[in-house]
Amino acid sequence: MYDVIIIGGGPSGASAGRRAGKLDLNALLLEKEEFPRYKPCGGGLSNHAISYLDFELPGDVVEWEITGAKVFFKNQLMEAHKDHRLSVLVSRDLFDNLLLEKAKETGIEVHTGEKALCCREMPDYVEVETNKGIYRAKFAIVAEGAQGLVKTCVRPVDTKEEYGICVVTEVPADEKEIEEKLGRAVELHFGAIGGGYGWIFPHKTYYSVGIGGVIKDLPHPKETMLEFLKANGFAGEYKLHGHKIPWGGIKRKVSGSRVLLSGDAAGFVDSFSGEGLAYAISSGQFAAEVIAEICQNGKIKNIKKYESLCYDEFGTHLKYSLMFSRIMHRFPEKTFKIFTSSDKMIDKYLEVVDYSIDYRDYLRWSLLNFKLR
Repeated sequence: MYDVIIIGGGPSGASAGRRAGKLDLNALLLEKEEFPRYKPCGGGLSNHAISYLDFELPGDVVEWEITGAKVFFKNQLMEAHKDHRLSVLVSRDLFDNLLLEKAKETGIEVHTGEKALCCREMPDYVEVETNKGIYRAKFAIVAEGAQGLVKTCVRPVDTKEEYGICVVTEVPADEKEIEEKLGRAVELHFGAIGGGYGWIFPHKTYYSVGIGGVIKDLPHPKETMLEFLKANGFAGEYKLHGHKIPWGGIKRKVSGSRVLLSGDAAGFVDSFSGEGLAYAISSGQFAAEVIAEICQNGKIKNIKKYESLCYDEFGTHLKYSLMFSRIMHRFPEKTFKIFTSSDKMIDKYLEVVDYSIDYRDYLRWSLLNFKLR
């Protein structure tokens, strides 16, 4: 009988595992893949996300440092930079493997190559069935990402109104070329992708190129991605990788009687930017802390504390990210024209990326400045 079983070894599960180990929980982490493994993602890791790590990020994991953004809307370009680093670019195979190794350092039990099939809540424990056996624990944390189905023990899968889809590829290039094209900026392209945007991110040996949008507004993601590549001068055959991404800010059930959902499984994602690593790491840590507290004092009703911790930390931010995203994509011609009309609009948005203001603050500032124009 474990104290907690963690399903998923990505950033949220690994962060939950590391915190569980540090809190002396008898923990088992189950991950269906062998690490390191490929993960389709642009690889943006904000300073906000890094702030939740309780260790220094090794230099060999950081591939690029970002201070600003080049924002395109049709033929218009606006660029803004801060005088400090906003984020770094990492390859997710290396970064995720680092987090899992950091979890292992605390002495928790880790099974890779073992897929969880379902999780059943019993009155006094949870039962997790995998492709290799059945395990029991007092509690479980489901950190399987957006694709998995184990979370349905707590809530139904998202509808097409509640998630989007991303398509990403890597375009090989040398570092000098990437430096000349992007410098210390990421490229964000609005207007060409239904309900979302396209991106070009710098890495040491390649560009991460991708698109992401709400699935109902992106009916042909592969064709749209090929058009985006062609429009940005990337000719050649590239392997495309697609994955689901939840819309954050939607009220979802994230806890059962003995099971907590964290990260993408809980829907903790910025609806406008698609960023989820900060919320994956922090929610995984919160889940482990709440379970450790219950194991210590025996008050199982305190499991609801998890929701309040997450909401207090980032709930308002995600709620208003959804509101902002809906406004922008409902009236794209008008709103993105305003968004890209001034470098002040982009510069202020970088403060949201930096988490020095939230989306509510940005909306208030934007409305005030729009009225004054």
